[in-house]
Amino acid sequence: MNLHIAVLLTNDDTSAFAARFPNDGQKVVQLLQPLRPGWTFEVVPVKDGVLPSGPQAFDGYVITGSPASVNDDSLPWVGPLLAFIREVHAARQPLIGLCFGHQAVARALGGQVARNTAGWGLGTAATHWQHSRPWMQPFHGTTTLMAAHNEQVTRMPEGVECLGGSDFCPIGSMQIGQHIWTTQYHPEMPRVFMQALLGYLADKLDAATLARAHASLTQTADVPLFGQWMVQFFEHARNPRS
Repeated sequence: MNLHIAVLLTNDDTSAFAARFPNDGQKVVQLLQPLRPGWTFEVVPVKDGVLPSGPQAFDGYVITGSPASVNDDSLPWVGPLLAFIREVHAARQPLIGLCFGHQAVARALGGQVARNTAGWGLGTAATHWQHSRPWMQPFHGTTTLMAAHNEQVTRMPEGVECLGGSDFCPIGSMQIGQHIWTTQYHPEMPRVFMQALLGYLADKLDAATLARAHASLTQTADVPLFGQWMVQFFEHARNPRS
């Protein structure tokens, strides 16, 4: 089963810092392509107003993270993206949402996203899994990934199940049917990028937030494991009885 996956790029950062690294869509491809060499991936620049022709145009979708807010209706591409998520959901096409993508799925389908009163989630963060699923093999009860968010899902859409989270971010992962899976965190983000990001943010955030973030980097991110879960999710979603 060779799949054609669209990575919906929502990161609209045009800074010189961002230009030093592959964009978030390319990061996702770099994570997943080695795991499934026969699959094809296409980065679709949603942040430039480009969307697939319809939910059936690809076999599955990944929505990237973004410094933008899913609540910012002044951005001309946010509304169309939310509408496309509803179309993908109605068509039962496989979709994975990462960070902004996780929040966009929640808002598109009737949930709520708000600023976290506890501040920034930055550095590494744990998800404690309350449920295991067939695509989560090998299963780990807790996974660690990079975090970079100050908003999070505060209310899930109706009929959505929370698969895991933490005290800081209770709704860390959601499942809808057999076709949508989301995480608040960044499996595509390598440690070297987070280290550079913290340097870039050194004069933009408070010292305590930055110190916590730097200290958290002693934890290893479960990047290969989570990438494996992602490709297995697509395979399971395309063929739930397998």
